Parts: sequence; structure tokens; C-alpha cells
Amino acid sequence: MSQGKFFSRLRLVVVFLSAILLHQFAPAATVNTHSLTHRKKSQKISESQPTRRHLHRLVQSRATTGRVHRRRRYYERFYTSSFAQDIAEGDVTAGEDPVVRQAALDALGNMNGTMVAIEPTSGRVLAMVNQKLALSSGAQPCSTIKLSVALAALSEGIITRETEVRLGGRYHMNLTMALAHSNNAYFEALGRELGFEKVAYYAHQYGLGELAGYNIPGEQLGSYPEEEISPKLGGVGRMCSFGEGVSMTPLQLGALVSAIANGGTLYYLQHPTTPEEVADFEPRVKRRLDIAPLIPEISDGMAGAVSYGTARHLRINFNEEEILGKTGTCSHAGTRYGWFASYANTDVGRIVIVVFLEGGRPTYGPKAAEIAGEMYRNLYAHNFFVARPTLPATNATAKPIGTEN
Repeated sequence: MSQGKFFSRLRLVVVFLSAILLHQFAPAATVNTHSLTHRKKSQKISESQPTRRHLHRLVQSRATTGRVHRRRRYYERFYTSSFAQDIAEGDVTAGEDPVVRQAALDALGNMNGTMVAIEPTSGRVLAMVNQKLALSSGAQPCSTIKLSVALAALSEGIITRETEVRLGGRYHMNLTMALAHSNNAYFEALGRELGFEKVAYYAHQYGLGELAGYNIPGEQLGSYPEEEISPKLGGVGRMCSFGEGVSMTPLQLGALVSAIANGGTLYYLQHPTTPEEVADFEPRVKRRLDIAPLIPEISDGMAGAVSYGTARHLRINFNEEEILGKTGTCSHAGTRYGWFASYANTDVGRIVIVVFLEGGRPTYGPKAAEIAGEMYRNLYAHNFFVARPTLPATNATAKPIGTEN
């Protein structure tokens, strides 16, 4: 057979296969085989290796025609409701500030959660809505654990707020942006650099794994692991980004944020239950934390969270005063948690507010921040952020309790 006849027959075979494939892939279309043959004949067909491989793939593709390959998407199922009725039933309120309590009740509404308001300069609990949940054994702290990790890394001199941490490729981030946007990779890197022993040491110094209150009836203890969690669960990195393996109570988080707000004093939280206890109230110091120089390092990130980061929903309801805070969102065993801890950075009316929510998809950190914004709005409407007379010196002096550092 001459070379010319061979290429002529090859062209006919290619045209024939192309017509069949076009017909099968688009059966509803009308194929003009005469014009197609004419067009193919005008093209130069080369019997190169790439051409044969391409034809082979076209023929093999018919074996899978009609099959749809879809990526399976994982949808987490939640079994806890984000809403509840009568959550404040049974609360002991005689020693609480009535204005602060009503503001918290109105802000929380029918959400399944708790709100704790604390005076950071004394440790007095001004209001605690849904005390059964607030005094429970706690839950995974989610991204609020990042506050403890940030202070630990600053204390060890690993970073400053301007230190750029490499997160892969050319991507870098500093502490301010990592706190504002709650970047997990950043805090996983810090956790691995610190190591479990140092992470755990500072966490205990900041009050995790111990009772936050002083003789508060019904308060339960959170937990902190005695060793690093399994690498299968993410190890120390996951502990520092999501609080994996840790159980923290709203009171413990409130005590830590109060120490940040007041310059480094970790108070025992006290919840007066009668007017007489309010009149005789005396602050009690648990220990002094050496964090005063570090607070400016994390303040920008906490302020950024509210201004442009994960807690910006707070500003839907309130923007008259500067609020600093940290959100947290995660889930466990069919329940989603939403955390937000914050304080009003004012010369008067300074207050710490912790919101903790449980539920399903409507429950997450930004929602907790939005509720806190409503709380601040309610307080502002009742002139809470207005200068008031100073308490007598006998009531303002803190009484040390236990070991101080």
C-alpha cells in the first residue's frame, strides 16, 4: 500500500470516529457530515504519538459516559437547639445589679446560652443570667483560647505584635491581624513553638483548670489536659487554635479578660446573693499576673476583632465606646458553641461581658458578639458609661487570698 493511500484511509477513519462521537455526545443535534468531511479533509492529520493517545482517550471516555462524579460534601448535624425558654428560671438575683441584669436579659432574649457581667476592678459578678449553665463544667473554649496562647508567646519573647509569622509560601501574619481574624494557622504555629509544657503552665497561671469563683455555690471546675492531646486530634497546635481537649467555664474566661482589662490582677470572682453581701463586699486577689507590659501588644488585635474582624457584628448594635474582645466558634458531639468575651475600654463604667451560646447553626461567635453589642447598647441607654462617685476605700481595697505571683 502506498503512503498516500495509507494517509487517505486514516483520514476517513478519523472522520468516521469523530462523526460517531459527536452523534453520541450530542444526540439532539443535527450533524452535517458532508461539511464535516470536507473540513476534516482540508486539515493535515499527523500520525504522531500525541494524536493516537488523544484518539484512544476519546474512545475510552465512552465507558464512563453518563456517570456523574460529584464531590461529597460533609454537613455537620446538630442536635441541640439554639433557642430556649425560661433560661433564667432559678437564678439567684438579690445581690446583682438590677440595671446590668435587665440589660443582659433583654440582650440574650430566647437564645440558649448564658451571659456573665463582671466588674474587672474588683471581681464582683454584677449579673449572671442562666446560672445553671454559667456554673457548669464548661465547654471547649474554641478560639477564645488564643488570648491565653498570645500572652504566653509574648511572655516567652517568641513574638511581639509586629512579628511576622510565616504560614506557608509567601503568606505571613502578625499578632494583631491573627487575633482580629482569629487565624488558626498562626496560633498552631505559636503552640508548636512554645510546646505543651509552656502552654499548659501559662494556661494554669491565667486560671484555666481551677475554680474562678470564691465560694460561689454550685460552681463546677473546667479541665485542662495533663499531657498533650493525641497527634491524631491535632496535638498542641490544635489545643492552641481551637482549645481541643480543654474545658473552660464562662467564669474562668471572665476572670482572665478581667485581668487583661485591669492591668494584670486575677481576682477571685464573687457573686453576692443578698443586699447585705453587696454592702460588705471586699475584692479578693487570687494572684498578680506579670502581663501589664503585654496588654498593649494584644489590645490592637482585640480592638481589631470588633472593628473589622470576627466580632464586627457587635457594631450593628453599639459603636459609641471602644470595645475589645475575642470570639470563638467550634462544635462537639452535635452541639455548636459560640463564645465572645469583651470589655469596654473606658475610664468609667468599665465592665467585662462574657457570652456563651449552645445550639446548632444559628449559634457561633459572631452571634455572641452581636448579643454583647445589644448588652452594651442597653447599658449605654441607662447611663452606665457615666462617671459615678468613687466607692469608699474600705470597699475598694483588695484582700489577698492564697498564693500570689
